[in-house]
Amino acid sequence: MATRKYEQKLRAESAAETRARILDAVYARVRAAPTRPVGLEEIARAARVARSTVYQAFGSRAGLFDALAQDVLYRGGFERVTAAVAHPDAREHLRQAIRAGMEVYGAYRDVHRVLFSTSALDPEATAGAMRRADDGRAGGMEYLAGRLHAQGELRPGLAESEAAHILFVLTGFDSFDALYTGRGLPVDDVARLIVTAAENAVCR
Repeated sequence: MATRKYEQKLRAESAAETRARILDAVYARVRAAPTRPVGLEEIARAARVARSTVYQAFGSRAGLFDALAQDVLYRGGFERVTAAVAHPDAREHLRQAIRAGMEVYGAYRDVHRVLFSTSALDPEATAGAMRRADDGRAGGMEYLAGRLHAQGELRPGLAESEAAHILFVLTGFDSFDALYTGRGLPVDDVARLIVTAAENAVCR
């Protein structure tokens, strides 16, 4: 029994290492040629695995991009966004969550750009992953707007739903990239400006 469990552990570790190596190959490929479609054959070659192994690990090309979308958040430090949500003060929740979200975007900006762009150019591959990401963020903004309202921090006359929509726009990747790439601002400055804009827009 002990031998079988040990073998199962080794197989699980090997599978995890293979997945990580494939994802590393996708990161490298996306950064090297962000405007060119990602092919599974070249990813398999770069990761030194068979094409069938990529399918075995991720199920499909869409599954690979879905995993990439989750992994880029993890590598970028998304746990800081989660920690901000737990803050007892709703306004501090807003500040910390937005700041952490901008840092997540900045950590792997090129990968985020490809994911969001590809969702329009190659929807079969990434549209599902990006839609789920947006849905999750929308839910987070609805929760934040509700907390701001409950703590008396929401701007008078502004409905929770309206506040959630405003926060959703401000916290999106396009808002980040308009300042980071479009205006050449460092991540800290982008975060500060977005936090200020959010507070001015929805808080009393």
